[in-house]
Amino acid sequence: MKILAVTSCPTGIAHTYMAAEALQIAAKELGVDIKVETRGSVGAENEITEKDLREAHAVILAVDTKVEEEKFSNLPIVRSSVKDAIKDAKSLIQKAMAMQKKEYVDKVFDAKNESKQKLTGAYKHLMTGVSYMIPFVVAGGILIALSFVFGIKAFEQKGTLAAALMDIGGGGAFSLMVPILAGYIAFSIADRPGLVPGMVGGVLAGKLGAGFLGGIIAGFAAGYVAAWLKKVIKLPKTMEGLMPVLILPLLSTAIVGLGMIYIIGGPVSAINTAMANWLKNMSGGSAITLGIVLGLMMAFDMGGPVNKAAYTFAVSTLAAGQPSMIMAAVMAAGMTPPLGVALATILAKDKFTVEEKEAGKAAFFLGISFITEGAIPFAAADPLRIIPSIMVGSAVTGALSMAFKCTLAVPHGGIFVLPIPNAVGGLLLYTLAIIIGTIVTGLMISALKPKR
Repeated sequence: MKILAVTSCPTGIAHTYMAAEALQIAAKELGVDIKVETRGSVGAENEITEKDLREAHAVILAVDTKVEEEKFSNLPIVRSSVKDAIKDAKSLIQKAMAMQKKEYVDKVFDAKNESKQKLTGAYKHLMTGVSYMIPFVVAGGILIALSFVFGIKAFEQKGTLAAALMDIGGGGAFSLMVPILAGYIAFSIADRPGLVPGMVGGVLAGKLGAGFLGGIIAGFAAGYVAAWLKKVIKLPKTMEGLMPVLILPLLSTAIVGLGMIYIIGGPVSAINTAMANWLKNMSGGSAITLGIVLGLMMAFDMGGPVNKAAYTFAVSTLAAGQPSMIMAAVMAAGMTPPLGVALATILAKDKFTVEEKEAGKAAFFLGISFITEGAIPFAAADPLRIIPSIMVGSAVTGALSMAFKCTLAVPHGGIFVLPIPNAVGGLLLYTLAIIIGTIVTGLMISALKPKR
């Protein structure tokens, strides 16, 4: 029996490949032939062919973003999130093996719980937008940081390399963040007809000062408007060719654009301004409290929706191209969980298996690269001890980063961006915050885990 699978997470970095590996290991244990196509940040790898489709019994779609499903229409489908595939790949394969042709099992969208279905669908649409946006954020952020090498305000001198790097990173990549986010949220909802109104709505959100929040609203509005128009407008067959190139983009863009200008833009801009002023005036206890909350969010689900919410909020504070305390706290808190579990495997060797000690080495490199998902294998094996420990460690790191008033000008990169001059404000204290949080995590895990 041959099973096919597709894995895809919002960032396309860790969960995508961890889910693929889990499915491959489970299939080997069950004696099942499996081929897993990964839809990561570099695109599709190990792609499923027509020959694979003819030979397959069923397909597992372990995805948290929108993927093209048409080619699987003749196969029974088991749908799950990537986290389900990581935690319990064996049961997904067993379900796929037990299915008959044309049968359909939907593990994420539960037909008995419509509210859960809508909530999960909205999250999936949002994460599709985030997954397309992140490369723009990372590329733009690092180019902006490189412009700071020549001095924080060197880009103000026209014609210089610093100014060019700022134009590419800030004026180019960063200016596309909100339109890409909005466009691909709409694409996830309505497919191609959602792209034009979504991206136009995202551009208007930027012009009106509505920012990320306005972009998210524009994306959902564009997607649902385009999907509704596609459903209600019926044309003669001779005129159907006008739908995708004229009628849908024209009407949906006009509706979303007018809504952004006359209804949504003003109030959301006022909310953004109030939030920016609050963050600007934040100091002392309130800053530390925010650092604790962000740290807890980063560690709670290690790359899941709560983690992504904190990360997306932090990225929005970089939109002006200026270093951010919020971004610094979030990246530091996101590095701490895998670094802490790696430290625990050294401090308490008698409490971990040989495999876990090897995984600890991998977790260290994932941690220094700001890939929080490196802690997932440990959390899955012992959630009641590991998750509280990494949350405490990340909360300590986030609080210290905010207390030390550290800033960060880049949205990703881990320790590899720390040597860039002016990328980090308060580099020594920032490093100290990460080290202290890592030690707290490592000590807590070492104290809580029982001996083998």
